[in-house]
Amino acid sequence: MICETKEDVFKVVKDAEVSFIQFWFTDVLGMLKSFAVTPSELEEGVTEGMGFDGSSIQGFARIEESDMIAMPDPTTFQFLPWRPGDKPVARMFCDILQPDGTPYKGDPRHVFKRVLKKAEDKGYTYYLGPELEFFYFKDNEYPKIIDKGGYFDTRPLDMGGDLRRETIFALQDMGIQIEYSHHEVAPSQHEIDVRYDEGLKMADKTMTMRVVIKEIARQQGYYATFMPKPIFGENGSGMHTHQSLFAGERNAFFDANDEYLLSAMGKSYIAGILRHAREMAAITNQWVNSYKRLVPGYEAPVYVSWARRNRSAMVRVPMYKPGKENATRMEFRSPDGTCNPYLAFAVMLAAGLKGVEENYALAEPVEEDIYEMDAAARERAGIDSLPGSLFEAIQEVEKSELVRETLGDHIFDKFIENKKIEWDSYRTHVSRYEIEKYLPIM
Repeated sequence: MICETKEDVFKVVKDAEVSFIQFWFTDVLGMLKSFAVTPSELEEGVTEGMGFDGSSIQGFARIEESDMIAMPDPTTFQFLPWRPGDKPVARMFCDILQPDGTPYKGDPRHVFKRVLKKAEDKGYTYYLGPELEFFYFKDNEYPKIIDKGGYFDTRPLDMGGDLRRETIFALQDMGIQIEYSHHEVAPSQHEIDVRYDEGLKMADKTMTMRVVIKEIARQQGYYATFMPKPIFGENGSGMHTHQSLFAGERNAFFDANDEYLLSAMGKSYIAGILRHAREMAAITNQWVNSYKRLVPGYEAPVYVSWARRNRSAMVRVPMYKPGKENATRMEFRSPDGTCNPYLAFAVMLAAGLKGVEENYALAEPVEEDIYEMDAAARERAGIDSLPGSLFEAIQEVEKSELVRETLGDHIFDKFIENKKIEWDSYRTHVSRYEIEKYLPIM
């Protein structure tokens, strides 16, 4: 379904006899929020927006300034494929406004739009292609796997193939083009890759994919999770994020005369991601559990470096295929799929643009297995590592002028406040591991 204007939306809702229209947005942590309106209220909702209490939304307004307006974006109108065909339900993503109609400073979607505008003013369009990894489990009570497949396995080892297929059909019904899907390395772990698209559209698609993957699994009696590290001793789930900048129809990352086929601008962009990776980690990997994935030995990118073939590096530049200049891109491998995509994509773009603006120099690629290096060898090679815990990530982001400027003071402060509460809760919790290990001997 393609709608460009609110009039397009009105016509589709009338012709298809839509029963409800859901208004979607996220809180600061990237949790989807939604409320539904009936067709009789749609014209007012699309023209003037719908008011709601922002004080009850994580990271939004205080109670004394709680009135917010959800203004739907007509171009995001899509039917929900799991609703009955005789009583269809649709959704639209919303921008959050203040009562005077100005953008709300606590709206993650607005944060990303602001950084995208900065890139646009420089003549660039930002393209993204995330790879979402996730697990299928029996339920959400315990990580009980549904198959024992491995990388690229098929039946009978891959028992989640039918779920992936139904999920892809649903995503295609919502206008999301999928490149491929497959079983991942760990048991019951899977991946669905979406075709690259312009920044804001991709952030909306990422939120949609998370909803659809979970909903199709739920309908089939299973539970899908993007939890970064649900199973001890197995690979965790990430969200490798491919990105590039285009100047008109030209890929600004490509240079046919360069040794690595990267333009000077592309190299500076990558250098920006590398230099600011540690301070961005709290945004791209925002949970305590995120740092259980970011450990050596499980194909997770722990070390701040770049390469072409080496998948132990944090940033990879996929090898060039002749005649495929537009496919030149960088792959940022450390983020996970539980981030807020609007904020995560915003800080990635801001870091890359910072590298371009200040002409950061890009070090030589590291093509040897960094996991096999000892600490002294990594130090000689100038290879830093990502934060080892949420606490360390909070310490890094608190000092970051780049992240504060990108998110704005409101979201920056609210986000850090929330993460400190999470860390305090985690560090004072007595785990099952501690009971089993220490209680018998102490």
